[in-house]
Amino acid sequence: MKSGGSSYAVPSKKRWRGLVIGVLCLVILSMLVPLVFLLGLHNGFQSPGYASEQNSASNPIRGFINDSPDQSEGDQSRHVDDLVRRLAPSLSQDIFKKSIHESEKETIRSGTKQDDILKKGVSTPAKKVPQSSPNPSMVGAGGPTHITKDMKNVDESGKQCELKYGSYCIWSREHKEEMKDSMVKKLKDRLFVARAYFPTIAKLPAQDKLSRELKQNIQELEKIFSESTTDADLPPQVEKKLKRIEAVIAKAKTFPVDCNNVDKKLRQIYDMTEDEANFHMKQSAFLYQLAVQTMPKSLHCLSMRLTVEYFKSSRDTELSSTEKYRDPALQHYVIFSNNLLASSVVINSTVMHAKDSVNQVFHVLTNAQNYYAMKLWFIRNTYKEATVEVLNIEQLYPDNENIHVSLPVEFRVSFHIIDSSSPIAQSRTEYLSTFSNSHYLLPQIFQNLKKVVVLDDDVVVQKDLSALWSLNLGGKVNGAVQLCSVKLDILKSYLGEKSFHNNSCVWMSGLNVIDLDKWRELDLTEKHRTLVKELRMQGPSEAVALRASLLIFQDLIHVLDDSWALCGLGHDYMLNMQAIKGAAVLHYNGNMKPWLELGIPKYKHYWRNFRNQDEQFLSDCNVSL
Repeated sequence: MKSGGSSYAVPSKKRWRGLVIGVLCLVILSMLVPLVFLLGLHNGFQSPGYASEQNSASNPIRGFINDSPDQSEGDQSRHVDDLVRRLAPSLSQDIFKKSIHESEKETIRSGTKQDDILKKGVSTPAKKVPQSSPNPSMVGAGGPTHITKDMKNVDESGKQCELKYGSYCIWSREHKEEMKDSMVKKLKDRLFVARAYFPTIAKLPAQDKLSRELKQNIQELEKIFSESTTDADLPPQVEKKLKRIEAVIAKAKTFPVDCNNVDKKLRQIYDMTEDEANFHMKQSAFLYQLAVQTMPKSLHCLSMRLTVEYFKSSRDTELSSTEKYRDPALQHYVIFSNNLLASSVVINSTVMHAKDSVNQVFHVLTNAQNYYAMKLWFIRNTYKEATVEVLNIEQLYPDNENIHVSLPVEFRVSFHIIDSSSPIAQSRTEYLSTFSNSHYLLPQIFQNLKKVVVLDDDVVVQKDLSALWSLNLGGKVNGAVQLCSVKLDILKSYLGEKSFHNNSCVWMSGLNVIDLDKWRELDLTEKHRTLVKELRMQGPSEAVALRASLLIFQDLIHVLDDSWALCGLGHDYMLNMQAIKGAAVLHYNGNMKPWLELGIPKYKHYWRNFRNQDEQFLSDCNVSL
């Protein structure tokens, strides 16, 4: 019996032990399953349809971590960082962006999706990079925190740069510029916001104190901007004022405001800003015109110093060449100018290229203000064997107070050109230079002369002009270069004149050969005087001089070859350099004269080469044009 009882006892003990072991295993598994999901290790399990080799290849970071479970969190983090730096260039940019933008979202969603993942039993396919850990604090689980932290190509907004040369984020960081006057811009922004909220807060009866604070801060900032335009001009402790107005604006935002009032005020501020921009644009245009039409300070100094020196010096130094001045057999050049240095460059460049300068006589017609300065200048400076005469046109007509020297008149004309090859009309601007009222006095001033060459004071001569004296004008009065880019039919609507020939080109001053005998025969001076009176009676017009000149010399122009003169050096940046080198005369018509700082730099040296460098008065007045 004992033996039989013992035989049943042994199997029962084994079954009991098996049950205990099974229960313990279930308990352990029930603890491990939540731990697996907490650590994010469930992403490492692949679906049955994928081989184990694909699993290990698709997740090298996580495989490395799982193979060394005894490592500390710091060691795991360092290994993850090393792997990320090595593998980062080959990883997809979309996955990087996903891991950054969805890292925090997955932390919230992980708890709600655990049951679905267990039911489906499907994980990320092996060909994709595995999702990062839902808990960013777990740096050892391939956390995206290290990718974002250790990648160097991260822009200011926290987004990943493209890992390709030439991406905008890399370029913007390499060429980043500090914002200038950032404090001024911040203050202006706060001022606009405060102005927008002030009308609403002022209507609240219980917020008188806040309304006064807003008004006081607005007035303080307006006073600052009346005295300061840059950060360097701002008064001290301006940061405290910025914080103060920001605090007041924050208080104002806590009250319910009428959006219509805010919108209305912002629109008023916008209109005011637009008006201010238009004002500054007009002001800049005015200052530009002022700079163009005003003589530089250094040239004014030069004229004044020479005038004072003229009255100090002896009159015995004056040269007398009256016979040459009226000899019709010589080559006579006429220059209308109030600019001492410009007229000197014209004479010097003409003489330097002349084969025989002894026959050249230059007549410079100026006003009473610059007469003595010019007279002394041309006494002190000689130009080979050429003769220079300075005339005060106001002294020639002492009984007529209305006569004064007037320079060649320039008109800015803008028009559109329609090219057959392009459907878009192109805009073009030209400066037309024509005779002034003083030019029509030439037959009276030089009664003994038969022919003269008129040069504007903004030209530079590059070749010998002696061939012009043997030129046959064919019964015409004025030999001039034409500007055929501007036809007279374009100017009809501008000038209001219907008697122009449509296909005729506009002639230019600058280089003009004048037959004075033919001029006197046709009595063009009297015709011009009568025509100007008629045009002025029709109404005030800025184009009277242009209209009169075009009508007076219609059918009386002898066209010179284009190689004689090239126009546009005072406004056109795109002139052909070969044409510049081949032209006999360079004409700086336009606003950007070579003696101004506004002059086109690449054309200035043609003019500067003929400036007198040795004159002491130039250095005294700091003339460095």
